[in-house]
Amino acid sequence: MSNFRQNKRNKAWGHFQTITRHKLLVMEGCFKVGLYKQGLLHDLSKYSWEEFKTGVQYYQGSRSPNAAEKEVKGYSAAWLHHKGRNKHHFEYWIDVSRPEEGWKLVGVRMPVRYLVEMVMDRIAASKIYQGKAYTDASPYIYFCRNKDNLVMHPETKAMLDRILRMLREKGERHTFAYLRRLLKTGY
Repeated sequence: MSNFRQNKRNKAWGHFQTITRHKLLVMEGCFKVGLYKQGLLHDLSKYSWEEFKTGVQYYQGSRSPNAAEKEVKGYSAAWLHHKGRNKHHFEYWIDVSRPEEGWKLVGVRMPVRYLVEMVMDRIAASKIYQGKAYTDASPYIYFCRNKDNLVMHPETKAMLDRILRMLREKGERHTFAYLRRLLKTGY
């Protein structure tokens, strides 16, 4: 077998392992707070050809292949596909404002179950890409890098900020208990 083919197989296997470990971590977190269906269905689109081929082509193991694709092409077709099919991404909840507001992009408030799944997604992604360097502060630090530039509903952004700060300060056990209560009561 040629080195090129072996490299492609290694990248495909590495990407498959990464997205599967990520999915299992999100599923574990979702199960802990009572989001069983979302835990099972989380990120299934990553196994579609549209997303998986990008994952293989740009696989590095230390960060999202979508970021690498964006650097090369200026956009990521895989990310555009992914965010349009997965309601746990705040980007799914971006719409155009009403004419009287000046026709701009605005964030729509996320339903609490998708907000909670987004928290689990951020925790899992941080754990996967940071490995042993992960701490409960990692998802908050990542969020803070761009939070002022995100097109996100103000209530959703404030709630995400609050939850990730809680995770940083009080840990998973306390935060997951809070999320279970939040899911029962809503916003």
